[in-house]
Amino acid sequence: MARTFRRQRQAQPIAELNLTNLIDLGFTLLIIFMIATPLINQEQSMKLNLPVTSRSPQTASKDTKAQVISIDQQGRYFWGNPPVAVTLTELTSRLNALAAQSSPPVISIHADADVKYQKVMTVLDELKKRGLGSINLPSQPDR
Repeated sequence: MARTFRRQRQAQPIAELNLTNLIDLGFTLLIIFMIATPLINQEQSMKLNLPVTSRSPQTASKDTKAQVISIDQQGRYFWGNPPVAVTLTELTSRLNALAAQSSPPVISIHADADVKYQKVMTVLDELKKRGLGSINLPSQPDR
């Protein structure tokens, strides 16, 4: 008498998941992210020596007039349009006169692309000290 040891084929698919492999994968990804996160943060940081300004708050005002302050490549200051060369002390006295007006104009600062950043920050700081908050920093469009 011959006996068959074969299973009968089932018509339904096996619906069992092996969770051990999924848990191992989850822990592996967790370890990879724990190691990679500090490395990503180190690559995105950059140490800069930024210019210093005062901590006085900047106030905003609404104006229709405009006044131009220009800074050339050598760091010299110019006032108005047409530009007149002024020193920093002359510039501050003219800014004081503007701040005394009932409706001070919008200040447009035109700075050369190669000028030191500190020169622009000095002018911005002087404007902020006097409460001249309407400032325009124009730039050239990309070529």
